Amino acid sequence: MQSGIVESGYGSDPVGMVSGFLFAPGQPTREIDSHAAVAWLRQQDAGSQAASAASDVAATHDRPFLWLHFNLSHSACERWMRSQLDLPDDYFEALRQGSRSTRIERQDRALLAVVNDVIYNFGVTSTDISTLWANADHRLLVTARARPLRSVDRLRAAVRRGEAFRSPLDLVVHLLRDQADVLVQIVRETGSGVDQIEDQLLSQRLKGNRADLGAMRRGLVRLQRLLAPEPGALFRLLNRPPAWLQEGDLQELRESTEEFSLVLNDLAALVERIKLLQEEIAAKLNEQTNRTLFTLTLVTVLALPINIVAGFFGMNVGGIPLADHPHGFWVLVVLVASFTVLAGRWAFRKQTE
Repeated sequence: MQSGIVESGYGSDPVGMVSGFLFAPGQPTREIDSHAAVAWLRQQDAGSQAASAASDVAATHDRPFLWLHFNLSHSACERWMRSQLDLPDDYFEALRQGSRSTRIERQDRALLAVVNDVIYNFGVTSTDISTLWANADHRLLVTARARPLRSVDRLRAAVRRGEAFRSPLDLVVHLLRDQADVLVQIVRETGSGVDQIEDQLLSQRLKGNRADLGAMRRGLVRLQRLLAPEPGALFRLLNRPPAWLQEGDLQELRESTEEFSLVLNDLAALVERIKLLQEEIAAKLNEQTNRTLFTLTLVTVLALPINIVAGFFGMNVGGIPLADHPHGFWVLVVLVASFTVLAGRWAFRKQTE
């Protein structure tokens, strides 16, 4: 990811808001602070009391909306969101849930999204995962995270470039697509590393490859487990969407889900490829170990006759045969050599079998 996409600092205002954007039809996107966001929401609440529900739904794509992005590591962030934003309790419960799998669910008239993404480490490729929590309705998208994420920074860069967004769900769909792009980049970089290891394997250089492949496989499996959207939640949302969602939003959500499925298939294929390479490396290492054990066994078998003879003739007892024979040494040499040849033939025959 290019360093220019992300701001030099990830600071937030006194209430923990990192950035806020106001989207109005026919007008350029405008950045606002927390005070202006609260004032705009109160104005919208006062104006919506005179509008009927039917007109609200019909004019969803013709009305302005906000995107507010927060830093959960700020101590005042959650308290301010509870007091100033009309967010459902399910959103704050999701912040403390142990389940972090990617999902988009309907909560009454709003959408609750839990999105996992790769942490941005300023030019360093990383597979560390953090979570983004989002709540979207027809007028407001609230996103909150504890650590900077790559896909969020890409979305902010797209907003500042002037890219048009029709609704809060359109921002969420763009977020999912950016997440898929980040995952594609990780898969490509990991695939390049797997290619290098495969070349080393073909050239019989196995040192360190098992540890590298193991780390790659663990990282990819973790990404696959956390980043894959839950099919059940998406299926329920697409079949029972909120009334303010338009068919175009649902179609884009379907398309982004299909694109993400293709990326996950590529990731699964890369994991399977790494598994096959690990098995091949393990087979080669087992073959090397077997050859080493055979060599040690052969040396032991060949040295067995001379060790036995040396043990017997090295005893300090009387009656040692051939002690006074003029050619006793050479007789023992021939005897040991004969037994060594027989032992060697037996060992090689067992190896052949």
